[in-house]
Amino acid sequence: MRRLMYEARAQLASPVRNPRMATVIGRLLGLAFLLCFGTGLYSHFLQQPLPWMTFPTRPAGLYQLTQGTHIVAGIACFPLLLAKLYVVFPQLFRYPPVTSFATLLERASIALFVGASLVEITIGLLNTYQWYPFPFPFKQVHFALAFVIIGSLLVHIGVKLPLIASHWRAAPTAGPEERHPVDTVAEDTAAVALAATRVSADEGMPRGRGLTGRVLSYIDAAPELPARTSRRGFLATVAVAVAAVVGLTAGQTFAPLDAVNVFGPRKKGVGQQGVPVNRTSAQAKVATAALSADWVLTLALGGTERSFSRADLAALPQTDVDLPIACVEGWSQMAAWRGVRLRDLVDAAGGSPGTDLRLISLEQRGGFRQTEMGSEYVRDPLTLVALELNGETLDLEHGYPARMIAPGRPGVLQTKWLSRIEAIDA
Repeated sequence: MRRLMYEARAQLASPVRNPRMATVIGRLLGLAFLLCFGTGLYSHFLQQPLPWMTFPTRPAGLYQLTQGTHIVAGIACFPLLLAKLYVVFPQLFRYPPVTSFATLLERASIALFVGASLVEITIGLLNTYQWYPFPFPFKQVHFALAFVIIGSLLVHIGVKLPLIASHWRAAPTAGPEERHPVDTVAEDTAAVALAATRVSADEGMPRGRGLTGRVLSYIDAAPELPARTSRRGFLATVAVAVAAVVGLTAGQTFAPLDAVNVFGPRKKGVGQQGVPVNRTSAQAKVATAALSADWVLTLALGGTERSFSRADLAALPQTDVDLPIACVEGWSQMAAWRGVRLRDLVDAAGGSPGTDLRLISLEQRGGFRQTEMGSEYVRDPLTLVALELNGETLDLEHGYPARMIAPGRPGVLQTKWLSRIEAIDA
């Protein structure tokens, strides 16, 4: 077994499989996960704030930026994680597998990190398409796995810190570890020599055939053969892969890339009134109530209730704002809205400054049929009870007869098909 393990490592040797390359790819992957973690926490607490939390309402497109970054960084994790695994793959064949508590901790942390990361980014990608083939709730599992990933990553970094520090900067000349990527720690010289005698162009571990086999053979030249690819070439390949997966999806958020948005689930300008739709009126089962002639918006504030028909709302002073719809799935769309300022409506109904509100939709089911809005949004002059979109009467799919639109809020909190607005008791 010992000989076979060393033989496997010798066969898998490559100019790019060394501690320096593992460090370079690792810090890019770590940065991507930290961006995902930070922006994900921001999104989570926007939707489920703690009692003491308040949030900035400027810039108006803040959530558009943070959630777009969250999705882009998450997509970039796919090629970066695969590249990292590619570089460290020979280390799976170290013998003995565990030599101390530190190596046990190292292997356990990396197994947990890789497993949790693959699940996390996969279900995150599926969520952008609103496809949930897995038997567990996405939101709760996605949130919990984020802490598992960061925790296991910190443990792994702690264990490998001396090696990371020694290879953080490029050395002017390659050291022994760089020249012999098969062995990154002291090895049994006799065992390595025995393995080397069994690895030749004609024997050893077989490589795949076809295109995949040729690519692997091109990259993973055996140590005794001339290197047929460079570390810079490997990094260039990783960079192209990251640019491709990001560039072909980021256009759903970032307008300059809209022309090359090939794989994004939403396309700017596609949808009713030129704005994409996530949840339709048919899914929400609100068409009958929303189109009813006796629809009213009820405000329960200051111990009293007051109802406004759509004609009543249209008769009040109207305000025009340009605000994006920015959804947790990563897509966003700037649009022109017209309606009544929420703070003016609250004042007219007898509400007091500093009041937090609960927004209730005509929708009877769904996790966001009721949402909460902090006073920082209520008093913001850009927050509207919107009646028009892009110069037309609000379409049913966008929340007719009235919906909420506010700066810096996730799309799931921009409540459609409004029915009731009430003060939240302190």
